[in-house]
Amino acid sequence: MTDPTHIPADPHEETPLAPSAHRPSRWRAVWDGDLAWSFRRSPVALVAALVVLVMVLGAALAPLIAPYTPFDPASLNLFNGITPPFTANEFTGDYFLFGTDDQGRDVLSTILYGLRISLFVGVMAVLFAMLLGITLGLLAGYAGGWTDTVIMRVADVQLTFPSILVALLIFGVARGIVPIEHRADMAIWVLILAIGLSDWVQFARVVRGATLVQKDREYVQAARLIGRSNGAIMFRHILPNVLSPVLVIATISLALAIIAEATLSFLGVGAPPTQPSLGTLIRIGQDFLFSGEWWILFFPAMTLLALALSVNLLGDWLRDALNPRLR
Repeated sequence: MTDPTHIPADPHEETPLAPSAHRPSRWRAVWDGDLAWSFRRSPVALVAALVVLVMVLGAALAPLIAPYTPFDPASLNLFNGITPPFTANEFTGDYFLFGTDDQGRDVLSTILYGLRISLFVGVMAVLFAMLLGITLGLLAGYAGGWTDTVIMRVADVQLTFPSILVALLIFGVARGIVPIEHRADMAIWVLILAIGLSDWVQFARVVRGATLVQKDREYVQAARLIGRSNGAIMFRHILPNVLSPVLVIATISLALAIIAEATLSFLGVGAPPTQPSLGTLIRIGQDFLFSGEWWILFFPAMTLLALALSVNLLGDWLRDALNPRLR
């Protein structure tokens, strides 16, 4: 029997949904976004991200997961020297997965500690290059005139030289300024400065080009009308709209910075022997390559290759995923 007090619902009225039904969580929104969907559909990006994640965790947790402390002289045993990989030493019975070098250092442990230096230098150098390049690019694109001319001509001159030569020059000048007693302590920071100053140009050129497009948009004109300062307009309004290409360049520049650090360390002008990076380990392993101890060079070199290749593949995927023409 029909209830006479019942009022039929309006068929055109939407039924209110529970908060959880119409408002997904922030992480769910990110997971369902276009970028995450593209990432899940790319096997190459998934494998590359897994390799990078494993290496970053291995470097961060090196003191906890490294089988040995390779750079503590008190923990070294010369009887473990030149032990082949995947075997136990015939004198001590200690097992080494990747073998040992001539000093009895476990190669796997040295790689984990070397990854810390390589990743730290690479990330810090890219952050420094981003900060410098974005600032100069915004200033050149927004101010124009002589400011733009001076910054871009300096960038053009720097581009005529290979970045590794620029890094070598900056590293040599900076080491000459640092007092001798502080050179070993400041070597890593000097290395970051040299690589960062050699890589800022790409960021500046891209940000300048995007700023030239954005500075005549309506939202910038509206910000001028309400009295916003030039600094606020550049960093709070224009900068968020030019970050997409910057993120792609930063990812690719990270791989280049890691390779540049390894190159400088291989040449003997990078990380000090007390804080060896992957490049330092490769330089040490080269001395034993032709005497038959191939593993001292092989495993650090393969680690560097896998790290640089994985970061480059992530950069390629990010470039394609953020390109609206490929969607």
